[in-house]
Amino acid sequence: MAEPEAAADDLDALIDDLDYLPGHFHLEVQLNFEPRSPASLRARDLKLQREGLRQELELAATLQRPAVRNLLGAFAFYLEELDEARERFLEVVRDDPGNLNAWANLVHVYGRLGQEEEEEECVGRLTALMGLAAGPEAAGDPQVRAARCLAEQGYAHGFDVGCASPEERARVLAAGIALYDKALGYAQQVPMEEKRGWYFTMATLFIRLDGISLELGSEEQKRLPAFNRTLALLRQVLKSSDPHHRALAWCYLGMLLERKDTFSTTPMGVHDYGYSGTDPLDCFGKAIEIAKDHPSILNRLAKIFHFLGKQDMAIGTCNMALDVLRDPELNWQAYCTRAKIHIRAYLHDLERAKMGVGGMPDRNHLACAKADLEEVVEVCPGLKTYLDIGQVYYYMGVDAVQELMAVDEAALNQALVFLAKAGESELGATLPELQLLRGKCLRIKGEEANAAACFKRTVELDDAGSSHTEGFGCLLEALLAQWSQAQLSDGELGHEVDVWLLRAQGKYPAVCLRQELQRVWRSHTDEVLGLARALVAQGRLTLVRLLFETMELEGEGADEGLARGHRALS
Repeated sequence: MAEPEAAADDLDALIDDLDYLPGHFHLEVQLNFEPRSPASLRARDLKLQREGLRQELELAATLQRPAVRNLLGAFAFYLEELDEARERFLEVVRDDPGNLNAWANLVHVYGRLGQEEEEEECVGRLTALMGLAAGPEAAGDPQVRAARCLAEQGYAHGFDVGCASPEERARVLAAGIALYDKALGYAQQVPMEEKRGWYFTMATLFIRLDGISLELGSEEQKRLPAFNRTLALLRQVLKSSDPHHRALAWCYLGMLLERKDTFSTTPMGVHDYGYSGTDPLDCFGKAIEIAKDHPSILNRLAKIFHFLGKQDMAIGTCNMALDVLRDPELNWQAYCTRAKIHIRAYLHDLERAKMGVGGMPDRNHLACAKADLEEVVEVCPGLKTYLDIGQVYYYMGVDAVQELMAVDEAALNQALVFLAKAGESELGATLPELQLLRGKCLRIKGEEANAAACFKRTVELDDAGSSHTEGFGCLLEALLAQWSQAQLSDGELGHEVDVWLLRAQGKYPAVCLRQELQRVWRSHTDEVLGLARALVAQGRLTLVRLLFETMELEGEGADEGLARGHRALS
């Protein structure tokens, strides 16, 4: 038997010659890089992504489940849940003994656990399955195993955690697509239905990539090849026997046909693949028709319609899902999505009312959201449900014009109760949106010091690069209120403003910070002028300079200032 050192050298030499490398822990995704954020915030982001992935597992076709489970194992590994990671990977190899990624991932986990015998056994299995060594495991087509390995790695790129910019997200998505392309090069013997599942995920990555290109204002000629290829992929997915893939492919096709108007000339793919006269609404209708007896697919479609701003269609799709399955314990997604639609409609109208361009928001939206969420919270309470229903009770408790006075003290108290329940979980305690909402409740109740503490925590929990500056703006307002009530001296106010402005400048883009200061300036002009005088007297000039810049740009950026939206709560 070869010495361990010699065997390791031989393995390294083999790896250098490989066209691909199994496993998830070498992939060039942010998940595998040195974390940029504090450990607690990285753990929060991983857990939130893992929750979404667990829901994917419920919907995933049998052939896609190994990809999901391998990724769940990788998340568990980075959350230091090594036993959970090992069990996830072992679960994969029990169901699919030829899964290269799972064996490679087990090598990594056993290495971390210091279990050398198990590690060596997994290395032996892996080399045999890859056709690099003799053994009973080598039976079967190594090309098929390689194709599935690469496709699973491509899938993982859609769930990366920690990307700090749109450009970085685009790079990761493009790398995932490249891995799928490489997988297809090995996939001559892979069944067509399985490849259609790959085409579906590739189309999803392409659509997300195109969305980023639109956000960045990329030239249309750079978008065009990927746009046409996405149409080709979806055309293949429409032939799938899986109703989930087929329904979502029609939905995605509708999205792309709506996007064709973002090009100066209709992309040739629209004509090449027979969609010249196809109306996007017809595509959405076909998606709903395919999904009509499948609540889980209807719920997915409803979320997409909600994301696209098609709220009437989203409500109708939720209603269809509830007609098929009304039990809130089994179909909580439909109730929660319908509630989110009502909440968003109320917030949209509230923002318009604040800007003086619309009437009073319809509080019936809050009543409908409350009714749906109460159905769910009674039978399957959870963090997001507590957070959503807390938000509903907050808006029921404050005025529908400026959120400055209480109209229902009991509703505000109920909001705080639900937010406290949300905060009991380890994950809930790290969500900035929860702290923001708690602070707003406490501010309305006149507890400015407690509110300020919540807003400080919001700023601390926000990710670097976040555009959600509302927490910092609310903190400034709370500090100004304490100062005007003589709860803070000029010196204490100056110190607090300096400390938290420095933190905010390290967290938020400068343009977003200026927009938030512009809002505070407009809403509290006298107090801000008093603050500026106090800061000048103390020689603290950072905020004063920013305020002057904001006032100079006010005329130029007034329209931008109106774009300040509410943070999504779940």
